[in-house]
Amino acid sequence: MSEQYVRDDSLDLMVVLSRSYNWVTAHTNRDIRRHGLNPTEFGVLEVLFHKGPQPLQQIGEKILISSGNITYVVDKLEKKQLLIRKPCLEDRRVIYAELTEKGNQLLADIFPSHKTAIERAVSGLTPKEQKQAIQLLKKLGRAAQESY
Repeated sequence: MSEQYVRDDSLDLMVVLSRSYNWVTAHTNRDIRRHGLNPTEFGVLEVLFHKGPQPLQQIGEKILISSGNITYVVDKLEKKQLLIRKPCLEDRRVIYAELTEKGNQLLADIFPSHKTAIERAVSGLTPKEQKQAIQLLKKLGRAAQESY
């Protein structure tokens, strides 16, 4: 017979946090997919749209994917003519990704509706509650990172 555990706040928090994340992500992923992109492709394009050209390694770190996956995703986006690779002039080992005009226009066209999808997904909280949630989740993330 397995040991039974009494539910406590830390377990409840983990379940609630996971479920909330899954539902908010479902909203944003549905919006992304209606534009013919998957969430990882959109993440790469969004980083380049807001931050400008980036080294491939840094893109992977920003959207939390491995270097092998970033190469695959960049290949797909390059075939769709949404970005190009450019070698770094100072360090030949570094390759940058940069949006093409087509990629920039796509993001300019779809980002406003994506922002609306996010706003809709988190509208269960008031703006004040959203600010509180941001502060609390940052605090939670930092503490978890420090204790890892």
